[in-house]
Amino acid sequence: MILGIDVSKDKVDVALFDGKQAVGSGTFTNTTAGFKKLSKWLSNKGAGQSWVCLEATGRYGEKLAEYFFKADHQVSVVNPARIRKYAQSQLRRNKNDQLDAVVIADFCRTQEPVLWRPPTPQKRDLQEMSRRLDGLIEQRTRETNRLKSGQACEVVLESLQDSLAFLDEQIAKLEARIRDHIDQHPDLKQEYHLLTSITGIGDKTAGKLMAELPDINRFDRVGQVVAYAGLSPQQHTSGSSVHKKSRLTKIGKQSLKTAMYFPALSAIRFNPIVKALAARLAGRDKDKMVIVGAAMRKLLQIVYGVLKSGKPFDPNYATLSQVTA
Repeated sequence: MILGIDVSKDKVDVALFDGKQAVGSGTFTNTTAGFKKLSKWLSNKGAGQSWVCLEATGRYGEKLAEYFFKADHQVSVVNPARIRKYAQSQLRRNKNDQLDAVVIADFCRTQEPVLWRPPTPQKRDLQEMSRRLDGLIEQRTRETNRLKSGQACEVVLESLQDSLAFLDEQIAKLEARIRDHIDQHPDLKQEYHLLTSITGIGDKTAGKLMAELPDINRFDRVGQVVAYAGLSPQQHTSGSSVHKKSRLTKIGKQSLKTAMYFPALSAIRFNPIVKALAARLAGRDKDKMVIVGAAMRKLLQIVYGVLKSGKPFDPNYATLSQVTA
């Protein structure tokens, strides 16, 4: 059976299907106690081991997904944009939490999304530290912008300067803790060395990729990891009159897309594989941002090749470009 779950902060709405036939629906609290009641409800419905499908909603859904994974159910965690587009393709006009659960179950039935596995504890800790670091950096950017906005009040200026000093201290401390965490776990340390062997990937980007990329063995083809990161080009042409510029799709993991931008700029200058690609595209008069998008994509392809092979980056390795093509 297939269980579609719409997750919100305080509750989860579920829809259970046996094939195309609806078996039941309900609402449960988004707590461990609620998960246990949902599990008992499934047993009462004769569901047994089901395929549990929910949207990727960050912290709100992580505990639920892990609970059912540990209970030996199949679990899929799907990009919300895919569910939204699927609902639109079904011409669904009404929307509420219960109907969303039905759409998610139907999506799982027809699209058979990839199965999800929880990250290892050390990977989860790295992910949480990395996201906390992002939050601190965002706060520092906001405070810096306020400081540069022309504040005249001395009290406010002093407060902003104190805030920035505190944030700088917290950022430096957390960056050191992240480095220590990676050094303490051999698997993370190995992955870190593989990533930083790639010209254009520095310490911070390596840490971000390690935190946000799932186990690379989850992906069978390089195109899957490119799509996961939202780096696939989106074309819009029709007939002979409509030829809009290609752009990166909005579907994908924004944090990975953001993480690849500045490394791609560096790789265009210093990574021989990415540099050659950029030169070819420039020779064909491609737009600057098209070239940057292609560089981001190629750099992630190299990341995939290095992690999949377990071998450091070698620009002279002839078959590397074939692996990542």
